[in-house]
Amino acid sequence: MTVAGKRSACLVLGAALFVLPGCVSLAPEPPSMASVQPVPAQWVLAEPGATAVPLDRYWTMLGDPLVDEYVTRAKAENLDLAQAVARLRAARAGLRQARADLVPTVNASGGARRDVGDLASDDVFFSLGADAAWEADLFGRIDNSIDAARSDVAAAGYSLGDLERVIVAQVAGQVISARALAEQLAIARETLAIQDDTLQITRWRNQAGLANSLDVEQARTQRAQTAASIPQIESNLVAVANAISTLIGEPPGGVYRALTDAPRAVPAPPVDVALEVPADTLRRRPDVSAAEARLAADLSRIGVARTQLFPLARLSGTIGTSGADVGDLFDIVTGNIFASLSQLIFDGGRVRGRIEGAEAAADGSLAAWRQSILTALQEVESAGVDLDTSDARVAALTEASEGAQNAAILARSQYQAGLIDFQRLLVAESQLLATRNALVAAQGARAAAFINLSRAMGGGWQEQTSAREPSA
Repeated sequence: MTVAGKRSACLVLGAALFVLPGCVSLAPEPPSMASVQPVPAQWVLAEPGATAVPLDRYWTMLGDPLVDEYVTRAKAENLDLAQAVARLRAARAGLRQARADLVPTVNASGGARRDVGDLASDDVFFSLGADAAWEADLFGRIDNSIDAARSDVAAAGYSLGDLERVIVAQVAGQVISARALAEQLAIARETLAIQDDTLQITRWRNQAGLANSLDVEQARTQRAQTAASIPQIESNLVAVANAISTLIGEPPGGVYRALTDAPRAVPAPPVDVALEVPADTLRRRPDVSAAEARLAADLSRIGVARTQLFPLARLSGTIGTSGADVGDLFDIVTGNIFASLSQLIFDGGRVRGRIEGAEAAADGSLAAWRQSILTALQEVESAGVDLDTSDARVAALTEASEGAQNAAILARSQYQAGLIDFQRLLVAESQLLATRNALVAAQGARAAAFINLSRAMGGGWQEQTSAREPSA
């Protein structure tokens, strides 16, 4: 073949290699959500209400300034979120690496040489050169790698959003728990003061012969039991406050002082909460979107593994020059271009194993996506019912607390007048303490149910550019 013929053949092959990339993809298409897991058109157990909740800031409806402050600080300072941000940055870096395979790789070199020895020349020879290599993406290996990296970025962004959703709910829920504990601590201290008076009155009545020693000992026992509960409540309050400190990224101490210096009642959340249809809720859930993105990444990796069974085309070339003087470097320039096509013949099943491994990983991601959908549906249904029942429980315990309060006042006055025995007073005061504590616990559970429902509906995060693919 003549030189012109060889040049023409090289040009034709090069043009073909530039035209072919991206025309073939071996990756399976991602399935739709409807084909993966049937979703009901309406909620079955949860009763939709009329109160619209701004899911990106639902915690503000609690009306507690500490909740607002600590949620804001957690979004900015939480160390788990900082780790998730770092993982998102790493995923973006992986996407940039995958995209770099689309362009040629170019390396430059240079050097200077001088011979030594008795017959060596004193001249210094200089050289410059460059190498370039490029892979023609005939069967989509590079495109599928980019798709997988792009899906990894999306999964990392949605995972960051999901972690933010969980941490916001944790901070709000822990503040609610701290408010309930602080209120129960105040109840215990108030009850202890009343029982101190009751014990003193019982001792006076015993000295006057109006009460026996059994009444005194029972009053002592009741008072000691209440006193013993106070250190435990204080310990629990410190533990919750320290957990909040960790969530907002600060050492313990400050949160506890803020909770005890300005105590507030447990906030009452809205209970008649409007619910979106299940499909809209699933689209808002970042954990469901992250699972879908992971499946897309694994499907793209199947395509990457399959391309190893097909030919690989490369185009490479070199150019160089040398001279005994810097001014003579570009007098003579030489170079070459080489196109190659390689095909796997036998590898003992290594590539087949990689394909099967990629398919198994995709099957696992598919199951994880279905699981995330079912978990989301379960959480909304359970939290919706929990919010409704907790409101009914608060209403019943409010009435019970009022009745117990009146009964305790009447029993105390009648005991002082000698109209009833100490046993009836003891029962009335015990019921009062139990119902007051139960009411506070129910109020905390109602607020927690609102937080859980808002979190289940995808509240607590806002999709931003950080959860999406960066610009090319």
